[in-house]
Amino acid sequence: MSRFDGRAADPGSYRDRRSEGAFGGGTRAFAPPSKADSAAAAAASELDGLPRFEKNFYVESPSVAGMTEDEVEAYRRRREITVEGRDVPKPVREFRDVGFPEYVLQEITKAGFVEPTPIQSQGWPMALRGRDLIGIAETGSGKTLAYLLPAIVHVNAQPILAPGDGPIVLVLAPTRELAVQIQQESTKFGASSKIKSTCIYGGVPKGPQVRDLQKGVEIVIATPGRLIDMIESHHTNLRRVTYLVLDEADRMLDMGFEPQIKKIVSQIRPDRQTLYWSATWPKEVEQLARNFLFDPYKVVIIGSEELKANHAISQHVEILSESQKYNKLVNLLEDIMDGSRILIFMDTKKGCDQITRQLRMDGWPALSIHGDKSQAERDWVLSEFKSGKSPIMTATDVAARGLDVKDVKYVINYDFPGSLEDYVHRIGRTGRAGAKGTAYTFFTAANARFAKDLINILEEAGQKVSPELANMGRGYRDRYRGHGGGRTVLKQSYDKSGDALGGPRAFPKKDGDPMQL
Repeated sequence: MSRFDGRAADPGSYRDRRSEGAFGGGTRAFAPPSKADSAAAAAASELDGLPRFEKNFYVESPSVAGMTEDEVEAYRRRREITVEGRDVPKPVREFRDVGFPEYVLQEITKAGFVEPTPIQSQGWPMALRGRDLIGIAETGSGKTLAYLLPAIVHVNAQPILAPGDGPIVLVLAPTRELAVQIQQESTKFGASSKIKSTCIYGGVPKGPQVRDLQKGVEIVIATPGRLIDMIESHHTNLRRVTYLVLDEADRMLDMGFEPQIKKIVSQIRPDRQTLYWSATWPKEVEQLARNFLFDPYKVVIIGSEELKANHAISQHVEILSESQKYNKLVNLLEDIMDGSRILIFMDTKKGCDQITRQLRMDGWPALSIHGDKSQAERDWVLSEFKSGKSPIMTATDVAARGLDVKDVKYVINYDFPGSLEDYVHRIGRTGRAGAKGTAYTFFTAANARFAKDLINILEEAGQKVSPELANMGRGYRDRYRGHGGGRTVLKQSYDKSGDALGGPRAFPKKDGDPMQL
């Protein structure tokens, strides 16, 4: 029994993957030709007894089909889209060109969207074809709907859930906040077709989550630790999952989730469709993609895989000492405070609480959010911040990715983060969905190792580089000339809340158990 609106699936999609080595948690995407026969045999064994499922729902519209190759290339250049892969579909320029069912288009209209974002324009045709997809896009690019709307179409093409069935769609996310945000979008856009979803994350009682799973939900959005807990407690299973999304894959690896991700993926049928999303493309992220994806499309938004900041954000870097930071913050707030939302990032939970207390004592309406807060308190702080009742929020990196608050006008990096990737994600909390934003960063001598790469990010975005920062970059480069190059990325270790444990380290600590996220 199918709830989809009659569109045919690709009759060969299941057989193709079965015969080409699309199996389990091993190397699926890039199996050497010499191992093709053994891979095919293993794949056939793993797929024995699994029911076929529909996954190719894309029918190219006449207006898209009529685009010439020159027009396609011009459109991709204009929107800074680069693509890789076999048989890449043309991008869609309007919502009606995607071929979404009417119930999905109605939700898009209700949301007030004018045109697809670049990642949606290219990602929707890719995802609707049923192929695996790698998406590399800056924060605020619209990627959540790039995978959620095809997921809704996918769910509606599958048989209705039977008692005891687990979800059809599984979305893995690194933090509670991002998972909750995704679930809100899933609820909004899935309501018209009566698709049920739930959010599984730690830090709150299990009871309501268990009841949701036992009633049956088509879409589960989860952090890895709590999901494994639910699976091992037999509250759910992954036998029905045919559409898997890994969101913020780079962040999940930074937080030490790779073993948990592998454990989860090993329990999902091998011929699933997998969509793999990341804001950056380091070797660790690429290797994980090689393990999990088969013959994927790859779409890159922001022009290239190099680390870049959103050009809609004005970036200002202040060189100062640690002791000057607080007075500088107060002076800055006096200049910019106009009732707009201001997000201030700290490295540690202790620092976050200390600065928040000091700001409140000095009369500033500030609240803080970090991993030691209860989920109820975090939800309340976010609500106060989003509503504007408390326009200043201090946060650790638990809020750096996935936090979507409209109208954050200013981001302040009180402490410089442990990597340039985290810098880009922090400032990306402003300048979202085409809006302009401003980021201020306090930079000390202790941060000098990041100066050269920070200058590259500023220059690429057309931002002014102060003479002090330029001198710091030259001085650090000269001091360590001959000690190796490359972009500076120092790994943080994380505690179970997702916050950084102390300063940056060369390797993640093993005592920061992320399982309880």
